[in-house]
Formats: sequence, structure tokens, C-alpha cells
Amino acid sequence: MRVLVIEDDREHAKFINQVLSEAGHEVAIAENGADGLIQAREGEFDALVVDRMLPEKDGLKLVEEYRNGGGQTPALFLSALSDVDNRVEGLKAGADDYLAKPFAPQELAARVEALGRRQASEEPPVTKLKVADLEMDLLARKVWRAGQKIDLQPREFRLLEFLMRHAGQVVTRTMLLEKVWDYHFDPQTNVIDVHVSRLRAKIDKDFDEQLLQTVRGAGYCLQG
Repeated sequence: MRVLVIEDDREHAKFINQVLSEAGHEVAIAENGADGLIQAREGEFDALVVDRMLPEKDGLKLVEEYRNGGGQTPALFLSALSDVDNRVEGLKAGADDYLAKPFAPQELAARVEALGRRQASEEPPVTKLKVADLEMDLLARKVWRAGQKIDLQPREFRLLEFLMRHAGQVVTRTMLLEKVWDYHFDPQTNVIDVHVSRLRAKIDKDFDEQLLQTVRGAGYCLQG
């Protein structure tokens, strides 16, 4: 599972990271509420672990805004505020679980695991994607636009899939390097530009509406 931990106390974040990593999860850290909300919206996570008391945007507000924006990833609150009213407040804000500090490491790991199972059981796997008249069949590994079949290389297919899953959002170079190329560093090459150019030629060249847009200084956006 990929877990986003939103915790401003670095020692606590380090401890949570160790607990979840040892349980086999991939962990990302955000150190304040504003950055946490951005990462929660832009990343693909299986669970969120959110501290109640955060700088820039507190945990309650963060989860409320995430849910109001359509975010579905299960969220677990961690907080020293542990009475019944505090727990009810957290659950009403949109959290799926609430764990009081201090907590046992094995309980945190078990609760995160339970959130992942709940997410898997509630969400049927997506097998088809559609943006405007562009369609992708993930099982058949085929793409069409306006009924016209488009042949893509494996990397082009992965690139387009990621863009379609984030249609309407600006996708940064860093996101593409991590999710499509599995790089966790920038190799300082033009590999992304080359592949985007090739993909654009295949999905936009013969059509009046241009779906794949370059957002200067930010990244790319597939508009439907």
C-alpha cells in the first residue's frame, strides 16, 4: 500500500514512517496541512494518516476539503485529542478511523491495513478510461479516438493511462518521472518531452480538438 503521512513533528513522522515501512508499505511524508492536501489530491494513495494539529491547515479542515473535492482515499486521524467529542468531530469531518496518541505501533499498522482492505472491497477495479472521444481499454491494452484505433508503444500506453487517470489536472514532470518511468530523481534528459511529443502526434494530429496541452512552466494536462 502507498500511505501518505501528514505530520509536522519530524520525530513522530520518522517513527510512523518506520512502523509502516516495516509493515511493507510505501510511505510519503507531508510536513504541513497545505502540502498534505496537495499531495493527497495529486498522488495515488491507498490510505492517509493525518495529524489533527497541523500548521498552515489543520487536520480537520484538510480532510473536509479533501472530501468536498471528491477525494475518496480512506483517512486515519492521529491525535492527542482523544475524548469522545474529538473523535466524533474527526469522523464527521470525513475520517474513516481515529487513533489516539500515544498508540502502539502494531495497532497503527493494523488499522492502516484495515483501511486498505476496506478501500479494496469498496472500489471495483477500473478497466476502461474515457476522456472526451478518447477511450482506453486497460485489459485489452487498446486505445481509440472517435472510434479510430491508435497504436501505442508500452511506455506511451502507460503515459496516456496516467494522463487519463488525472484528466483535467496539471501533471508535473516529477509526477511522470515517478509514476511512468519509476525514477525517484530527475535524470536531466528530455525523455518526457520526446514521449509526450510522440503521444500527442498519435492522439491529436488528425483531430480538430487538441486534448493534450502543455502548461508552460508546470507540466501537461489532458483536457476533455
